[in-house]
This record gives sequence, C-alpha cells and structure tokens, in this order.
Amino acid sequence: MDPFEAGAGSILRQPKAVWATAGASVVAFMGIGLVDPILPSIATGLHASASQVSLLFTSYFLITAIAMLVTGFVSSRIGGKKTLLLGLAFVVVFAGLAGTSDTVGQLVGYRAGWGLGNALFVSTALAVIVGAAAGGSAAAILLYESALGLGMACGPLLGAVLGDASWRYPFFGTAFLMAVGFLCIAAFLREQPKPARKTSLLDPVRALGHGGLASAAISAFFYNYTFFTVLAFTPFVLNMTPYKSGAVFFAWGVLLAVFSVLVAPRMQQRFGSLKVLGGSLVLLAVDVLVLGYGNHTAAVVCTVLSGAFIGVNNTVYTELALGVSDAPRPVASAGYNFVRWFAAAAAPYFAPKIEEWTDIHVPFVVAAVTAVLGAAVVAVRRRALTHEAGELEPRHATEDGVSAFAD
Repeated sequence: MDPFEAGAGSILRQPKAVWATAGASVVAFMGIGLVDPILPSIATGLHASASQVSLLFTSYFLITAIAMLVTGFVSSRIGGKKTLLLGLAFVVVFAGLAGTSDTVGQLVGYRAGWGLGNALFVSTALAVIVGAAAGGSAAAILLYESALGLGMACGPLLGAVLGDASWRYPFFGTAFLMAVGFLCIAAFLREQPKPARKTSLLDPVRALGHGGLASAAISAFFYNYTFFTVLAFTPFVLNMTPYKSGAVFFAWGVLLAVFSVLVAPRMQQRFGSLKVLGGSLVLLAVDVLVLGYGNHTAAVVCTVLSGAFIGVNNTVYTELALGVSDAPRPVASAGYNFVRWFAAAAAPYFAPKIEEWTDIHVPFVVAAVTAVLGAAVVAVRRRALTHEAGELEPRHATEDGVSAFAD
C-alpha cells in the first residue's frame, strides 16, 4: 500500500479534539500572513516607512523564538490544554489591541505580545495533534501541515478582504476567530496526561547538542531567512492594492498547502527526504533571484511559485525536527523552532535595510544565498541527518525496508 494513501485516509478520521486544535491552528497560522496585503496600507495609515512596518514581523518572531524556551516549561507543568488556552487568550487580547494602535510603535509592541501567545499555542498544538491524532505521527504531521498551509493561504485573503475597508479590521477579525478557537478547545479537548518529567527552560537548548537536530535547525535557520524575505518584503516590491496582493498570496498559500500535504510525501517516498529538501532549497534560490530581477509579472509569478518550494521544505523540516533525535518531540520541536524563528525575525528587518543601503534587487540576492546555504548544510551534514532519520529515506534506500512514513 502507498504509505501516503494510508496517511491520507487516516487524516480524515480524527477525534473532535484534534479537529478543534487543527482548526485553531489554521487561525494561528493565518495571523502570520494576515498583515501581508495591508503592509503598505499600515505604512500609509501610520505614516511609517517600510522598514518600520516590517518590524511587525520582527517583533512577532523574535518573541516567538525566545518563547520557545518557555513553552515546554509551561506545558509540562500546567498541561497541554491549559497551555493552548493561555496562548489563545494572549492572541485574542493582543490582536484586538493591535487594531486600536495609533502609532507603529504600539502596533509593533502588540505584535510582540501576539507572538508570545502564538508560540505557546503553535508549539503545543503540534505536540497535542501528534499525541491525539489517529493514524500515527505521519497522519498527524500531514494534518498539522494542512492547517499550516490553509492558514497561510487564508491569512492574506482575510487581510485583503477586511483590510480593504481599514487596516485595523484584520486584527479585530483575528481576535474574534481565535476567541472561537478558544471556546472549541475548551469544549472538545480533554486534558492530556502531563509528562513524567517536567521540562526545564534549558532542555530545548540541550536537545540541540544532538548533531542531527542541530544540523536541521541550522539549515532551517538559513531557509527561514529566505522564506520570510518573500513573505515580509515582497509586498512592498509588488506594490499592489490589498485585494490584488491578497490574491497573489492566497495563490501562494494554496501552492504551499498542496505541495506540503500532497506532493512532498510522494517526493520523499520516491527520492528520499534529504535529496528532496536539498533540491527544493536550490530551486527556491533560483526562484527568488528571478523574483528580484524580473519585471512585475515575473515577480508575481515567482512569488506564487515560491509557495510550492516552501510547502515541500516545511513538511520535510517538520519531520526532521520531530524524528531526527531521541529527545521528546515537544523538546526537540522547541529547540528547533528556537533557532529557526530568529531568522524569521531577522529577514523582515534586514531586507528593507539592505534595500536602503543598496537597491531593491540585493535583498533577494541575499535570500538566494541563504537558501543555498541551507542546502549546503543538508549536503555537508547528510551523514548525521541520514543516520538518525532512516525512516525518512525511501524504501529502497533502507536495509530494513521501513517506509517513509513508518512510525
């Protein structure tokens, strides 16, 4: 039987608690791309520069990265359900406050609080879905990536529809949707057993002492710089109305979802995860170079096309982070995310700065270089990654015949 088909079948047969968590995850991921179509509108409305408005991403992901050290500490003491609800409560409060901002400084500060809530929710949601989903870890990861892709696709669309009336409305809309998610999780998710051992603040950092996990995190760091250059800087390059920009990033998100859930697993089965990851990173580098140097039509096409490569990369990196080391999954995920989210914070800040120092093309050259560096880490550290992640290799590449989706 095709292992993907087995995963795809079981992905639809899930308890209500899993669907409630996945649904709230969709909204959480919507919050990442929500501001994309309205970045120029926010800059105009608050009389801010592109580099100032890009701090909306920087503050969000900087706090998210640091908070990764806290998520396991909190969830291992109060439980997964309470941690999810705490994270959702933070998002509801700070997303609502963001819509009331009068200055870009206030908005950046509220986005930081939003990032804290999102970190508590997203990292715990992955562990909850993996622990509660039917069909094993493969189905759980596919479900999580489906939520990510759907959220990434719908976020810009919601931002465009609500942002066309006012840049404030998408923030109020997110607060409302996350409040609905809060109620669903409160109603349907039972408290999961707490781990036998409480997680310390330094456990995620210690987990990075594992060569395979550290290699995956460093490679993902470079990749995320490229990813968030596309996400945070491209809207200023396209310079389109909220509706048109929202349509572009909706198409981008659809490709991200399709390739992360449908295409990536089949490619992994056929070629092996590390070959797929390395090739996809190189193709992403080429894509962002054309995006930076092509005309407006080429920039639109390459922005949408980048969603395909990003979707493939997201799936493979998630599997590597969860399976490459012997650390508990929540701890491994926290350590991995602690490293990679720093790049998500750096790219939105440095891309417009690099443009100010040079020209509009160079930020994309830097993004292409970081994608290649991510591929280089995969190639150089292949032995460490392959030795510990044999289950991610194709059937014909393993001695024991374990499939790409074996638990």
